[in-house]
Amino acid sequence: MAALNNEIKAFIVQSLACFDSPSQVATAVREGFGVVVSRQHVEAHDPTRKSSKGLAKRWVTLFEDTRNGFRSEVVKEPIANRSMRLRALGRMHEEAEARGHIVMAMKLLEQAAKECGDIYTSRRAKTDGQACPAGRVEVEFVLAPHKDA
Repeated sequence: MAALNNEIKAFIVQSLACFDSPSQVATAVREGFGVVVSRQHVEAHDPTRKSSKGLAKRWVTLFEDTRNGFRSEVVKEPIANRSMRLRALGRMHEEAEARGHIVMAMKLLEQAAKECGDIYTSRRAKTDGQACPAGRVEVEFVLAPHKDA
């Protein structure tokens, strides 16, 4: 295993805490830091896996703090939350630009703008004749068709 400095270890732990796969993190480390690490080496920095048995307490704490912060903005299921989708769209956009696929890059930018603008959801308070308990508001999410469709 290659010896990693603390900056790379922190990057790996935080990326794993944000639900990136070990393969994605290994690729990001190679591209961002110029250090080649295996998927298994990256996986050893994930305290939710058996392979991280000897992981230092500071990395476990960093992982838990990052994961809690990430989850406070998102739903438990990664694909169901906006932050995860925007991160994925960002990675796809960078890849499309790097390969010269300008049309695809523009479509990904448009999708990200739609994601940020709640274009596909409309929110309205439930009013079916029943009063909601004090201090509680029920909200129903309804998919709205896109205006261009």
